[in-house]
Amino acid sequence: MKKIFDVIVVGLGAMGSAALYQLAKRRCDVLGIDQFSPPHHFGSTHGDTRITRQALGEGAEYVPLVLRSNEIWRELERTTGTELFERIGGLIMSSRSSLRRIKGISTFFQNTITTAKEHNIPHMLLDTDEIRNYFPQFNLVGDEEGYYEYGAGFLRPERCVEVQLRLAKEIGAEIFLNEKVLAIKTELNNDMVTVQTTGGNYIAKKVVVSAGAWVSKILGEEFTRYFRISRQILLWFDIQKSKKSAQSFLPKNFPIFIWEFGRGSMYGFPAIDGIHGGLKIGSEQYEQFVDPDSVDKRVSDEEIQIMYSERVYNRIPALRSKCLKAVSCLYTITPDRNFIIDFLPDHPNIIVASPCSGHGFKHSAAIGEVVSELALYEKSSIDISKFLFQRLLS
Repeated sequence: MKKIFDVIVVGLGAMGSAALYQLAKRRCDVLGIDQFSPPHHFGSTHGDTRITRQALGEGAEYVPLVLRSNEIWRELERTTGTELFERIGGLIMSSRSSLRRIKGISTFFQNTITTAKEHNIPHMLLDTDEIRNYFPQFNLVGDEEGYYEYGAGFLRPERCVEVQLRLAKEIGAEIFLNEKVLAIKTELNNDMVTVQTTGGNYIAKKVVVSAGAWVSKILGEEFTRYFRISRQILLWFDIQKSKKSAQSFLPKNFPIFIWEFGRGSMYGFPAIDGIHGGLKIGSEQYEQFVDPDSVDKRVSDEEIQIMYSERVYNRIPALRSKCLKAVSCLYTITPDRNFIIDFLPDHPNIIVASPCSGHGFKHSAAIGEVVSELALYEKSSIDISKFLFQRLLS
C-alpha cells in the first residue's frame, strides 16, 4: 500500500469532498480519510437540502465564494447528469419589531440588501402587502419587509458530497473510509507531515484538515477555544392535504426562506419531495455547546413541540403539528462566526478549512478549489484575507 502523498485531506464532508475533487482534478497525488463513510448523518452535511443565496448578510467577502461555487455546481451537474442545485428564488423577511438577530447579526437583513446592490445581484424589495400577494402561504403580522433574490435556491448536500468523492476517485484519488485520525505530526526541519490513523501512518507534503466538528480534536486542545460545537435540529412538518396546499408548497410556487420575527427566527424549504414528505423547517441556537462524540442525535418530542408552537404555528397555517421526520446536525462555530481557511499557525504544511459556523455549504465547492490552490501554490485566486487565523489570535 502506498504511504506517501502530495496531499492528505482529513474529513470528507462538504469542504473535504470538494478539496479532494479539486486536488484530484489537478492531477495531485491525494488521499482522503474519513472516520465515517460520507455522505453520512453524524456531522454537518446532511438533511436533504441546504440554502444557497448570492447576497450574503454575513458579509460581502463571501460573495466571490458563492458565485464561484454556483459555477462549480453547474459544472458537476453537466459532468455527471446529477441535479445538485435547484434555483427557485429565495425570500428573506424581517419584522421591524424583531428583537432577534438572523445568524447572530443584528444588521443581517440590511447587509443582504446592501450586498445585493453592490454586486448587482438581481432582487426585489417587498413590503408586507407585496409579500402577501406573492406568497400567501405566510401569515404576516403587518410590519414585515422582504428581500427576494431570483437566483437563490437549494443544494442537495448528500448528492454534492457523493458526486465529488466519486469523481475524485475516478480521477485517481485514494479514499480510506471508517478510519479515524489519531494525530497529525510535523517533524522539525522536515517538509513532510505524518497522519496517524487507526489503519496506519501516512505521509504527505501537505495536509488539509476539514474535519468539521472534530477539528479541534485533531489539531489539539489549544485550539478548542476557537471552535465550539452547537447542536441544531431540522424538522419536516406535515402539510394539510387540500388541493390548494398541495400546489402552493411545491418548489415552483414556494421559495427557500429566512424569517426573523419578535424574539425568534426560522428558515425553510419547499416540499422538494411532494407534500407527503412535509415541509422542512429549521432554526439556529448558539447558547448550548456539545461534544461531537457524545452528542445526543435524537430529537425529542419536546423540541418538536417547541419549534411548532413558538415558530411555525400560525405563521405557516397550512402546516400541522405532526412531524414526519426529525434530525439533528452540528455547527462548528468560531468566536466571530466567520470561516477559517488558512495555514495552521507555525505549521506551513497544514491547511485548516472547516469551521464554517453554520453557513458554509453554499460556499464549499469554491472553498475546495481555494484549498487546492493553497496546497499546490500557497496562494488562492479568491481573496481569503478575512478568513485567516490571525484575526482570532490577535
